[in-house]
Amino acid sequence: QVQLVESGGGLVQAGGSLRLSCAHSGRTFSAYAMCWFRQAPGKEREFVAAISSSGGNTYYQPSVKGRFTVSRENAKNTVYLQMNSLEPEDTAVYYCAARNTANSYVYYTQPGSMQYWGKGTLVTVSS
Repeated sequence: QVQLVESGGGLVQAGGSLRLSCAHSGRTFSAYAMCWFRQAPGKEREFVAAISSSGGNTYYQPSVKGRFTVSRENAKNTVYLQMNSLEPEDTAVYYCAARNTANSYVYYTQPGSMQYWGKGTLVTVSS
């Protein structure tokens, strides 16, 4: 069974940066595409970013492209989300998720297609 544990959330001022980490417990980390989602109070969970199993392809929600960077270290079973130029609208609980490689990146943007989830880490951006 795969377990995902996020860390790195916290309170930051607008314009600041945070780096989230997600540790994967299984031996097959390199077989999974890894995704980040977020959920703000009163809103649905939304896609933020994804990275293919090899790390060769990345995908972003338009509102974070150019500010956020997703990366992974397969040797450490860890995926990262570097968040720069944070805005109050980025305030949310951020979740790490994993799924097997899909034949279309669209599947990485859909919460319902994820196989495993972390419990989330809260990011609060103050204005």
